[in-house]
This record gives sequence, C-alpha cells and structure tokens, in this order.
Amino acid sequence: MLTLKIGEFKIETDEMVYKPSDDSFLLAENLIINAGEKVLEIGTGSGIIAMYASKMTDNIVATDINFNAVELAEKNFLSNGIENIQVILGNLFEPVKNQKFDVILFNAPYLPTERSEVLDDNLNYAFDGGLNGRKVIDKFLNQLKNHLNHGGKVQLIQSSLSNIEETISKLKDLGFKTEITATEKFFFEEIVLLTSFLDK
Repeated sequence: MLTLKIGEFKIETDEMVYKPSDDSFLLAENLIINAGEKVLEIGTGSGIIAMYASKMTDNIVATDINFNAVELAEKNFLSNGIENIQVILGNLFEPVKNQKFDVILFNAPYLPTERSEVLDDNLNYAFDGGLNGRKVIDKFLNQLKNHLNHGGKVQLIQSSLSNIEETISKLKDLGFKTEITATEKFFFEEIVLLTSFLDK
C-alpha cells in the first residue's frame, strides 16, 4: 500500500484497486460540474475523481463493484476531510436504481481482454472490457438515459482500442450531443474524454 500526493489530496492505494493513472487524471482535471448539481461517479476506485468533483458540488454518489475499492474510497474521503460523498457497493446503476443525476462520470474498463488475460481477483473489474473492449461500456450506455436528468451530461473515458466512434454513434442515437473534450496519446492507443449533453 502506497500513499500518493495528487494535487491537494493525499490518497492511499491498494493492490486490489486501480491505482490512479493517466486516464484518471484526464477525467479529474477536465470535469464540467456546476455548483449544486447531483453527480454520480461509477467505478470510483481510489475515489480521486469524486474528490475532485467534491470541490465543485456537495451532492455526490460514488459506486464501485469492487468491495476493496469502496472501503479504500471511504478511507481516502475521510482522511482528506471530505464528508459530502456517499459511497455504495454495486455494479453500474444497480445501487442507484430509482435515482437521476445531473452529471454522470465513468472511467470505464475499456481494454479488449482475452480470456487468458482475465485476472482472478477484484482488480480485474478495473480494466476488463471483454473481447472487444465494449462489454461494460455498452451496458452503461444502454442504461444511461434512465438515470440522467434532462439537460444533464455524462463524461466518459474511453480508449481508441474499443471503438470511440461506435460510442459517439450510440450516444447520438440516444439523443446526446457529444464532444471530445480532452485526449492523451500513447504509442499504442489514444485515451479520450467524451463529454455528452442530453438535449432538453
């Protein structure tokens, strides 16, 4: 377990939880949240993105399918004196079945993953996107509109390895206007932040 200094925050890490990386920072540093907006972060991991969001609004729910992540995020919120984030264990929208939000954030597991690459532990949830990298992204998109207020927005991290154009097309079909609001290129992929607004 390591302690990291990220911006003004100090967080602990856990070997069973995704350690904040370039994709985490791309989202955390490009959040579009107004004061008072109700925010949902799916897959909070260490909690760093929700912590950045807490500087912008007091109404945040953070979820994760990984029990280790929920415990770690709660610990990191407490150690940084953050009390305005509710943390719930569960997969995608299951923990917030009847709720709607103004902003939904998701650093999705987007890596195409062969069966031989699947890890037999909770860390696998953080990166395993199935054979085409879209296993979780498509489930997320299918449920998204049920949990977003009219005029709301979603900020989604994705990789060029898992067909960004398909995501933009699906969002358009759902009634969203989508922009790529931040990118970071690596030698084998490009990570993008998609910011999508639901038409009123």
